[in-house]
Amino acid sequence: MNIGSKLAWDDTVLPFQLDNSDIRGRVARLDGVLDGILKQHDYPPVVEALVAEMALLTALIGQTIKLRWKLQLQLQTDGPVRMIATDYYGPDAEGAPARIRAYASYDRDRLQGDVPMDQVGKGYFAIVIDQGAGMTPYQGITPVAGDSIARSAEAYFAQSEQLPTRFALSFGRSIEPGGDEHWRGGGVMIQAMPKASPLSGGGSGDAGLILATDLVDGDQEEDWTRVNLHLDTVEELELTGPNVAPTDLLVRLFHEENPRVFDAQPVRFGCSCSEDKVRQSLSIYSAKDIAKMTTEDGKVTADCQFCGAHYEMDPASVGFEATKDA
Repeated sequence: MNIGSKLAWDDTVLPFQLDNSDIRGRVARLDGVLDGILKQHDYPPVVEALVAEMALLTALIGQTIKLRWKLQLQLQTDGPVRMIATDYYGPDAEGAPARIRAYASYDRDRLQGDVPMDQVGKGYFAIVIDQGAGMTPYQGITPVAGDSIARSAEAYFAQSEQLPTRFALSFGRSIEPGGDEHWRGGGVMIQAMPKASPLSGGGSGDAGLILATDLVDGDQEEDWTRVNLHLDTVEELELTGPNVAPTDLLVRLFHEENPRVFDAQPVRFGCSCSEDKVRQSLSIYSAKDIAKMTTEDGKVTADCQFCGAHYEMDPASVGFEATKDA
């Protein structure tokens, strides 16, 4: 194992550009982030795989948001896995790490088989960008499409942004020499630069869904096809590492395209929950409502779905009719 490569690139997102084909992209490697997300919960393996895929997509997509912004990915379906939600918090300052958290809501009794996407029914994939206080969040929605969540993300960019986009992901449990089994993942995202004139009308996909290939023509179509063929040669172990550094992977895949890399973005598992935020969410309730939420031992409790943090509060100190200070 190349220990230096592992230490340098784990839990990072590396942006790049292919100068010969006017295509941009990112390479993500997640190790501690996935472990931090998944060890908070006792998810069945098929649910863990879906959460890991969403976390990888979140890291790849979220790298572009500005400082202190928040990006959320949501998958809502009528299948056994009802919802997966992930949050990406932009860095607080230049050079600081971004933070990712995630959780899933599912019906354990309805899970069947060991194929993750068999647990996902009809529904939608959404991206929400929160620019901060006083700003209206941006939201884009597209139907769940294809044989992976990544295909739904590609459909989102084709429909909502009209940007040809492709993801190649690999994730799963890994056992390294002398170490314990843990989750590890990696992926590449490529995206063609936007055209001056948007596509009007429907696309060539099911029910008129716009596909990436509907958005490129002429020289751009040739470039997009060629770069996708290069990406098709990537191997799963190259995506997850740790033996192949992202920079080496880009040279191996795209050396003919003149790849140029930018500063890597570190990412960490992190949650924004706090007792103050719990109290704020309860501030709309009357003393009568708070009484209904009070446990037999005289506490108002709350658990964070993302990180599992547990909060206990005196019922007299919460709600708009509170009679005690926190």
